[in-house]
Amino acid sequence: MAFGADELRVLRRALAIALHPASLSDEDVQDCLRLAGSLDEAVREAERLRAFLLADLARYRDALPAAANGYLGLLQDALATGYQPVPDDLVALRGLRGTPAGAALLDRCRAIAEQSVRARLAGRSAAPLPRTRLLAIAGGRTPASGEPPRPKKPEPAREPLERPMRPTPKPSEVFPPRKRPVPPRERRAAG
Repeated sequence: MAFGADELRVLRRALAIALHPASLSDEDVQDCLRLAGSLDEAVREAERLRAFLLADLARYRDALPAAANGYLGLLQDALATGYQPVPDDLVALRGLRGTPAGAALLDRCRAIAEQSVRARLAGRSAAPLPRTRLLAIAGGRTPASGEPPRPKKPEPAREPLERPMRPTPKPSEVFPPRKRPVPPRERRAAG
């Protein structure tokens, strides 16, 4: 992620304010909020790009062995972004280990998978923690001198939305068996 000159200026001011709290001007607050919005958009875009890359990787994996070169290139790109290979990747790479690139990626993916398993067994998660949103800036806005403080909006009452757990109905309870119609008896005339 790269910052522009204006974004770096705002980031530098925000860090300075965080280190030496002071009241912020409206312009500083708006600049910080715009920067936070830009960062959130960049993170969302990175997530969309990652989802596209992983979907593309799965399509190429499904088209193996004909798409071997494309698959190996996409897998290298995915690994560079922190992708954890799945068992399907290891199976696909075993089929491609006859090529130097396939053999090298198989070794690399095995090492990553082994590290992931060891981390899980040790009780640590190999996945990065989710990024939290910047919701407020320390110091925030203070009313200008002579301006009355703004009243806070009351928060709506939050009622628990928990519902009691009900057992899942059986198919026979939802769709009870129908009674079979009894065929009409033939009447025979006596005689």
